[in-house]
Amino acid sequence: MQKSILLLFAISSLSSCGRFGNEDKKEDHKERIVCISKQYSEIIYALGAEEDIVAVDVSSTYPPEIKNLPTIGYHRALAAEPILSMKPTLILEDNNIGPEHVVTQLKDLKIPMKQFGHYESTIAGTDSLIREMGSYFHKEEKAEELIKKLNEDMNYAKQQALWYEKKPKVLVIHFGQANNIYLVMTKNNTAGKLIDWAGGEMAVDGERGMIQFSPEVVAQSDPDVILLTDFGYDKLGSTEGVGTLPGVSSTRAFKEGKVYRVEEHDMVYLGPRTGKNLIELQKLIHEGEEKQQL
Repeated sequence: MQKSILLLFAISSLSSCGRFGNEDKKEDHKERIVCISKQYSEIIYALGAEEDIVAVDVSSTYPPEIKNLPTIGYHRALAAEPILSMKPTLILEDNNIGPEHVVTQLKDLKIPMKQFGHYESTIAGTDSLIREMGSYFHKEEKAEELIKKLNEDMNYAKQQALWYEKKPKVLVIHFGQANNIYLVMTKNNTAGKLIDWAGGEMAVDGERGMIQFSPEVVAQSDPDVILLTDFGYDKLGSTEGVGTLPGVSSTRAFKEGKVYRVEEHDMVYLGPRTGKNLIELQKLIHEGEEKQQL
C-alpha cells in the first residue's frame, strides 16, 4: 500500500500532461519570463518573485501552484514553438536544456537568455545561488531568511541522523522522460548526498549520476528501501505496479513493503526546502527503526 509523506511525498493532484492546456493569464505583464529549470522555479517562488513567470518546463512541479502555469515541454526535449508562443522577453535556464539545435535556434532569435552562477551542489553552493537570485529579483531580505532556515533545518537533520544505528541500503529509481526509460540513481548524484545525510547508504555506485535500470542492477543492489520518483511511480500506478519492474518483486524492500513514491524535484537538486525534505526522508528510510541513545 502506498504511503504518503507530507510535503516531500505528496501525490500530485494534476498530471503534468494536463498542464499543456493551461492558458497564459499574464499578457499584461511588462516582463514575460519563461523558466526552464525546476531548481530556479522553486527558488523564484520561495522568494516571492514569481509575478512575471509566464511558463515553465514540465518538470517544474513545486510549489503546487506552479502547475497553474502553461508548460513548454521537457527541458531536455524542447521545441522552439511552444516557447515562442509565450512571447518571452527573458528565458531563464541552467545549462541543462536541449536538444542543441533548439538552443541554437533560440539564441539566433536573440531572445535574452540568462543563467545564474554555476555553484557546487552543496548547501553552501545553494546558499550562494539563493543569494544571487535574491539580488537579481530585488528580494535580498527574503533570500537571507531562506538561507537561514535551510541551514537550521540541515543542522537539525544531520543531528537526527546520528541517532540511527543502521544505514539502510536505498535504491532510487527515476523515470527519464526524455528517453522514456527507467534509470537508477548512483552515489554520484544529488540523491546520493541526500541519502547519506539522512543516515542511509545509496545501493548503487558509479561514475555517472544515473545508469540504466536492469534486473541485474536491482539484484546486485539488494536494497532495504526502494524510492521511485513521481513520474515513474505514477506511470505504474501503485506499489504493486512497481513490482512489475524486472527484478523488483524479488527484493527484500518490495517483500517488506518498503517501496515509496518520492517527488523528483526533491531528489535531483538542492533548494530552500532541502533540510525540511531531509527530515521527512529520514523518517521514511528509517521507518520502524528505533533510535539509539547517544
